[in-house]
Amino acid sequence: MAALDEEIMLSTVVLGAGPDGLLGVEPTDKADQFLVTDSGRTVVHYKVSDQKPLGSWSVKQGQIITCPAVCSFQTGEYIVVHDNKVLRIWNNEDVNLDKVFKATLSAEVYRIHSIQGTEPVVLFRKGAVRRLEALLAEPQQKIETVISDEEVIKWTKLFMVFKHPVLVFITEKHGNYFAYVQMLNSCTLSKYTLLLGEEKSIIKNFTASVDRKFIYLMSLSSDGCIYESLIPVYPSDTDKNQKVVRSLLLKTVVSGSSQKEVALTVLDQNHVAVLGPPIPASKECLCIWNIKFQTLQTSKELPQGTSGQLWYYGESLFMLHGKYLTVIPYKCEVSSLAGALGKLKHSQDPGTHPIPHFVNWETSQECELGSPNSEQSKRILRRRKSEVSLKPEVPASSQLLLAIKKDSEKHIELELRKLLAVKQTPDLCTIIGDVVAGLVARCREEPAFYPRNCLLQLVQTHVLSYSLCPGLMEIALEKADVQMLQLCLQQFPDIPESVTCTCLKVFLSIGDDDLRKIDVNMESVVDCNDGVQDEKMEEQTGIVQNGFSPEADGCHSCDSDSREKARGAVQETSACPVIAQRAALLNAVLRSAYSDIFLLPYLKDIPAQHVTVFLQYLYFLYLKCSKNASMTLPGIHPPTLSQIMDWICLLLDANFTVVVMIPEAKRLLMNLYKFVKSQISVYSELNKIEVSFRELQKLNQEKNNRGRYSIEVLELF
Repeated sequence: MAALDEEIMLSTVVLGAGPDGLLGVEPTDKADQFLVTDSGRTVVHYKVSDQKPLGSWSVKQGQIITCPAVCSFQTGEYIVVHDNKVLRIWNNEDVNLDKVFKATLSAEVYRIHSIQGTEPVVLFRKGAVRRLEALLAEPQQKIETVISDEEVIKWTKLFMVFKHPVLVFITEKHGNYFAYVQMLNSCTLSKYTLLLGEEKSIIKNFTASVDRKFIYLMSLSSDGCIYESLIPVYPSDTDKNQKVVRSLLLKTVVSGSSQKEVALTVLDQNHVAVLGPPIPASKECLCIWNIKFQTLQTSKELPQGTSGQLWYYGESLFMLHGKYLTVIPYKCEVSSLAGALGKLKHSQDPGTHPIPHFVNWETSQECELGSPNSEQSKRILRRRKSEVSLKPEVPASSQLLLAIKKDSEKHIELELRKLLAVKQTPDLCTIIGDVVAGLVARCREEPAFYPRNCLLQLVQTHVLSYSLCPGLMEIALEKADVQMLQLCLQQFPDIPESVTCTCLKVFLSIGDDDLRKIDVNMESVVDCNDGVQDEKMEEQTGIVQNGFSPEADGCHSCDSDSREKARGAVQETSACPVIAQRAALLNAVLRSAYSDIFLLPYLKDIPAQHVTVFLQYLYFLYLKCSKNASMTLPGIHPPTLSQIMDWICLLLDANFTVVVMIPEAKRLLMNLYKFVKSQISVYSELNKIEVSFRELQKLNQEKNNRGRYSIEVLELF
């Protein structure tokens, strides 16, 4: 079970932190010593155990420090940047920062990272990355632009993976978030788009941990929940902007309505620390959560308030409590269910031990070799390594298939993200099909089990078809999951006509209020809110579009009453008869593949009222098409004119005798009749012109027989 000790105040002197708190707290090359940088002009060197500063340095009046000071673990020197471009390097013997080493850079610096095992790394505001030594060799070197002008870096972290430095930074642009992974040794940069899903919250804080394959990116959102995204350390395609989804890790750890700043940091593989008010109008607290067992381990109230900043190194949590820098020691036991529930039985020695932030097992094992029994340790280490190498690694697909049989939805989603993050193989289609089949089989065995997020991710891989997973749409129809059905209609090329018609019935039967709550893909939807403007245009102009005007009824002796009725018909059909969400679902049906012979019998089972609504929507789409010279609809992948006309014919063929008896459909049928009549007239005129065009074509073929100059008279009858 996690425990927080009594807080330690490093100094009784108020820090000049400013309104934005501290710029940062960074470790040095000596244990128990840290560099603290305020948001003004000062860097202070502290030793925690002595609770006093060992040194302090400030830049001149008028200058301002713009990124936290760090310590180079290779040289023991301190590095800081002030005024965005001026880099300073000094050591403990230096007193005046104005007299230490200075380098003026050509671009603005966002952050300098320094960790054990590598030299310091400089991240510029536009996303470029340089090692410190290479930068100091030519300070005025040209720095490239990696991110767009409107992108802003929000968070960054440097890791060591297999003794290779890996830099991760997150950017934000218009509410969209992107993750960049820079492999410093191979100089490869990968970009990922973070898909936030249905949650429209703002991300307030990031933290991350890493293993040999994945970067576990955690985010604390404005809704008070913690989400996790899985990013591969070694991407399958560095040139492609890949997408990663996020899943819910912990629900409502802080108040979503609070205006105070919140912070999040990962402590180990099972614990995270959260800083913020747990409920609205409450005081801020430091809480330790067990993410493995979803339990709150311990908390500490901070009545003087904080700056919403939190740092964690070794065994200590750093924060501003009031206006004073405070250190809270943290200890944790081995994670177990009994300990997470507070029911672990303790002896006189509780057996607690500190868990370091990130454990490098290779380094810790190598350090043990300096003991008197180093030769024996080497033999043990070699034997362990050989045992590990001989043990076959279970493929991600096999782990996922095993998890599907008994594990929770959250664990299945985690294993699925691991599978989708690895490089695609030729048998991916078969693997995805097996995964879907396993999920569908468990859905049938356990009616309460429905891993919707997993199924949506699998459909979006674009490798599935109806024949590969026929049970998927059946489950979605049982659950009335219209978002899943829409996605399947857009992705699957071989859906049977019976299933297509069943989807159509579901789309037409759901109420408007329920549909407005559902998140569906709206890319293909025509603007359904411009009916008033269309009415005014129709009243002001009498232009015949595509040879068809609803006002013309084929009779030249129409009286004023008939014209008024026709004008009313125009006003009725110019407004979209369905809401935008239903229009998006109907468009998915219109664009699906079918055979009219097999589809026609199933259309007869649709209720007459639903047929009328569908016909009204199809007629609305036709009017939209007729306004464009290209005879196409706006939007991404909208229905084509041919698809609209085919569905009108199919619906009338299947249901005409029923629809004609409905009073509400009378005006619609009259408009369709006038439309067909006008089209026949247009095609008749086109047939007449066709004869003349043929004659012109014959004359063009005889062009070689003419002289260099001639006068020809063509008579068209």
